[in-house]
Amino acid sequence: MISVLHALCSKRVAAWCAMAALVSASPLAQAQVWPGKPIRLIVPMPAAGTTDNMGRLAGQKLAEILGQPVIVENRAGANGNIGSDFVSKAPPDGYTLLISGVGSQGINASLYRNMPYDIVEGLTHIAMIAKGPNALVVNPSFPANNLRELLALAKTQPGRLNYASTGSGASNHLSMEMLKTAAGVFITHIPYRGGAPAMLDLMSGQVPMMFINFDSAVPHVKSGKMRALAVTSLTRRAALPDVPTVAEQGFPGFEAESWTGISGPPNMPADIVAKINAAMQKVVQMPDVKERFAGLGLDAAPGTPEQMKAFVKNEVEKWGKAVRASGAQVD
Repeated sequence: MISVLHALCSKRVAAWCAMAALVSASPLAQAQVWPGKPIRLIVPMPAAGTTDNMGRLAGQKLAEILGQPVIVENRAGANGNIGSDFVSKAPPDGYTLLISGVGSQGINASLYRNMPYDIVEGLTHIAMIAKGPNALVVNPSFPANNLRELLALAKTQPGRLNYASTGSGASNHLSMEMLKTAAGVFITHIPYRGGAPAMLDLMSGQVPMMFINFDSAVPHVKSGKMRALAVTSLTRRAALPDVPTVAEQGFPGFEAESWTGISGPPNMPADIVAKINAAMQKVVQMPDVKERFAGLGLDAAPGTPEQMKAFVKNEVEKWGKAVRASGAQVD
């Protein structure tokens, strides 16, 4: 009789163990122990640019904090739309994330007639990484020492001066369009396919001027390969302290900043969003990250998920005005 009872108890224990194993393997249990496997971090821009650099920095530091590999994957195209759309349709389990930015999560809403995803509601906006201005740079031989002299020259030669951009609708293109509107000048736009060829032509003298991301400008300005006439933030940057803002050169309130952040698919679990946001709060306080940001003229600004969503909504509205004023449009 006793042996029979032992056998029954053993069977019940085995059954309970099997049930426990099934429960622990359920999606809910997996979400509770996130991250339990490597994370994909999609960069929707080409390698070696500002967005890619921020993505690889974030990926490295998040891996250290979260204890899982973060695999950075470039899915470039359509000014960030291809990679962003991919993430917007991924499972909301926290294992596919996006490096979001001013183009794909701000400008594109007005630039593209048919967006494949909703910028504000079609993603979960988790944390900002950094913000930074654009810089107005010129070839070293260009005959203007400041913004006022450049604009005065443009007024005497309407349409004859050219400026480069990394592409129609990019933040550096629209920064110049905002300046042209404010100053009442006509400078001809020469769009390039990316920042590298545009900067090469500027440094070789093929095109005289352009706005570029401040962090991209810093090493070339310091090496003397280009000169910086203005920055688009409201305050000067410590990395190039002698370069005045556009605002202080006759255009009060002028501001046009680029930014990067981390977003994910819509409807992500709140606890996973909170973990990623908390990790980014730690990342931007790391001494080596703070030093790197300072050297590039970037401001760390992680904030809360709610603050980032509100920021993205405002970016869509702000850049929409610049897009409409410039007439830029992509089908």
